[in-house]
Amino acid sequence: MDISVVVPTYNRAALLAETLDAIIAQSLRPHEIIVVDDGSTDSTAEMLATKYRDLVTTCRIPNSGDLAARNAGLRIASGNLVAFCDSDDLWRPGFLQAMADLWAAEPRTRVAYADFTILQDGSDTTARKFDAAPPGYWDSLRRVTPDGSAVFDSPIVDRLIRFQPFFPSCLVADRLFLLDIGGWDVSVGRIIGTDFATALLLAEHTPFGVVPQPLVQIRKHAGNYSADVQAMNLGDAVILEHVLQRRPSLIPYAAAIRNSAARRRADALHIAFSRQDHAAVRRIYTQLATPQREWRTTLKLGVSALPQPLSRFLGGTLLALGSWHARRKLG
Repeated sequence: MDISVVVPTYNRAALLAETLDAIIAQSLRPHEIIVVDDGSTDSTAEMLATKYRDLVTTCRIPNSGDLAARNAGLRIASGNLVAFCDSDDLWRPGFLQAMADLWAAEPRTRVAYADFTILQDGSDTTARKFDAAPPGYWDSLRRVTPDGSAVFDSPIVDRLIRFQPFFPSCLVADRLFLLDIGGWDVSVGRIIGTDFATALLLAEHTPFGVVPQPLVQIRKHAGNYSADVQAMNLGDAVILEHVLQRRPSLIPYAAAIRNSAARRRADALHIAFSRQDHAAVRRIYTQLATPQREWRTTLKLGVSALPQPLSRFLGGTLLALGSWHARRKLG
């Protein structure tokens, strides 16, 4: 099974080498490595032309965003399968082999995602993303390999609306299938968390594979939006509403989509308040639906509307009281 690897990158010369080295070191050799340089202005081009000249294929495009860069790589890939890895993330050595084993066991698989951990400040956390899923999320998986890889045989759109555990650097897809459905959904533009729209599209198709081992490290740093949960929640809310308007196939999920978007905005407001970002609290409140404007949220808006010294003092007091109350409940 030939697996092409697509690496979109923009001004990540300081991190890209480690990403490429991890791909080259895979226990299953990739069919090809395609780096799509999305108009970088740093030393990316020079590094690729020297250190990796004989190891990767470079495609340079005008700066168009990560979705367009992934699609550019997809169009020139030639493997049976195509894998994607952002230029700041890392694969463990067995990632591609685990994916090949899944397809060997269930050749009809359309897409598959592996579990991941977070790499922050050079340290890998032990928390696995899949473990954070709500109860019942992984029910109905059909196991296909001895090491636990499995597939969903029915669409899982409803599950993704509730909780999104899938990340672009963990994805492998049947190349022709992905081309046939249009590749990555670029209609969302450059909203934060743009890959969510594509994950929702992929979730409509089966078999949908899951590799439970945490074979990917997702790097969190100042240069990526995925480190900002508040921004991700707001971006996901916009994307949910966007895809509902564009995809008739999602109409049966309309109520769940609207509820999820509202919940994500409310969560973003509470995060903003905990940061004492009172301007964001006021801005997000205007986007909330009436059911989310319950008394706690309205109280936080009231505090955030006060002059800055007072809003910061009262905000800090409320946060301290909330923390004290939570400790009492636990104790």
